[in-house]
Amino acid sequence: MPSDEDEMLRAMGLQSVDDLFADIPATVRIPKLDLPDGLPEDVVVARVTSMLAANKTVVDMPTFLGGGSYDHFVPASVRAITARSEFYTSYTPYQPEISQGLLQALWEYQSLMCELTGMDAANTSMYDASTALGEAARMAHRLQGGKVFLIPRALRHNRRAVLSNYLVGTGVKVREVDYDRATGMLDLGKLREALGSDVCGVYVENPNFFGRFEEQLQEIRDATKAIFVVGVNPIAQAIVRPPGDFGADIVIGEGQPLGTPMNFGGPLLGIFACRQEHIRKMPGRVIGLTRDANGHRAFCMTLQTREQHIRREKAMSNICTNESLLAVAAATYLSVLGSNGLRRVAADNIRRARGLAASIDKISGFTAPIFRGAHFNEFVVRHKKGYPAVHRALLEKGVHGGLPLGRQLPELRDSALFATTGRHTLEAVARLLAELEAFR
Repeated sequence: MPSDEDEMLRAMGLQSVDDLFADIPATVRIPKLDLPDGLPEDVVVARVTSMLAANKTVVDMPTFLGGGSYDHFVPASVRAITARSEFYTSYTPYQPEISQGLLQALWEYQSLMCELTGMDAANTSMYDASTALGEAARMAHRLQGGKVFLIPRALRHNRRAVLSNYLVGTGVKVREVDYDRATGMLDLGKLREALGSDVCGVYVENPNFFGRFEEQLQEIRDATKAIFVVGVNPIAQAIVRPPGDFGADIVIGEGQPLGTPMNFGGPLLGIFACRQEHIRKMPGRVIGLTRDANGHRAFCMTLQTREQHIRREKAMSNICTNESLLAVAAATYLSVLGSNGLRRVAADNIRRARGLAASIDKISGFTAPIFRGAHFNEFVVRHKKGYPAVHRALLEKGVHGGLPLGRQLPELRDSALFATTGRHTLEAVARLLAELEAFR
C-alpha cells in the first residue's frame, strides 16, 4: 500500500525526496542534520523535567536580586483572563469586526498607561523597556535632529546595550552623565555641562538604577530644551507625581511588574507613551475608540506607523509585533487592584525596602543603603571587604543576594543592588539576615 510520502511525491511528479533538493549543488548538501533519533513522549518529558531540575527559582531559594525582573504577586484572575483563547492565541487585530474584545482590552491598557504616566497617548506596545528606550532615542532624533543622546551612567547594562544597537546607522552618539556619589541621583551639574545644541534627548529614570527616587525631575526639565525621556517603574507611579507633570515628552518603562511572572527573564512588556504633539512620530500602534456605521461604540487600530502599513521610508520603526497578551495582563492586573490597591502595593514595597536596609545596616561590616534619600524597592548595600565573596557565600547557602555592581560601576565593586517585594516572607528575610550575620 503506498505511503503518504509516496502519494505526495507522485502528486508533485517526483521520484524521491532527494528530487526536492535537486536545485541545491551537491557540494553544499549534507546527508542529514546532526540530531538524535526521536524518543517517545513520556521519555522526552522525563528527560526535560530532569534538565529543568537544575534551575533554582524564587520558589526554591529566597532571591533579592535587583536590577531586573521583580517577583510580585499575580492574582489568579489575571491568569484566568489571559489564559482565554481569544487573548492567548490572538495576534494583530487586523479585522476589527471580529477583534473588538482584544481591541478594547488594549485600549483600556493604553488608557491606564496614560493615567499612570500623565501622558496624552500610549502605544501597544514595545518588547521591553530596553527596546522602548532605543525607540525613544530614535524618536527624539526624529523630533529634535541632534546627534547626541544623554543617559545616566548608572543604567542597566542591557538597556545600554540595546540602546547602542538601536542607534547604529543613525549617527546619534550616546553620552553618559555621572551620578552624585552622596545621593545616587543624576549629577545636575554634570548634566548641564553635557548639554548643548547637538543634544537631541535626555533620559532619566525615576526610580533610578539604584532604587533612588530622582527628586530633581523639574530641574532636569528646566535645564534642557531637548526631548525629555523618563523611565518609570509602573508600580512606583502609583505614589509619585507622573512624569507628565514635569514636562516629559516621552515616558518608557518595564511593564513586567504588572501581572507578569518573572518567567526566567521573559517575555517582558515595554511601556511607551508620549505627548499629543509627538504621536505621529511614535513607533508601534495605537488603538482608538470610534463609532461603527450604526453609531455604536467600536474600537480600531487608529495609528500604525510601521513599515507593513505605510511606505518603508516613512515608517517610524520596523518593530514588527507587540506584547498584546502581556498588555492585557497589565490592564487586568491594574483593573483588579484598582488605584487604592496599587498604592498599597507601592507603599508596601517602600516599607519593606526601608526595613530590610535598616536591618542589613545593623550587621557588622555592612552599610545599607549607601545613598541617602528616598528609595522604592531597591537599594545599594556595601560590604567593607568587598561584595563578591558575600555573594558566593550566600549562593552556597541557598540564598540569592543582590546584584554585584563592580562589573558595571567599578567604583562600586564592594557593593550590590538588593530588591524586595511583597513576595518575600518573614522567613526569607530572616534567612538572608542570618547568612549575612554569619559571613566572615
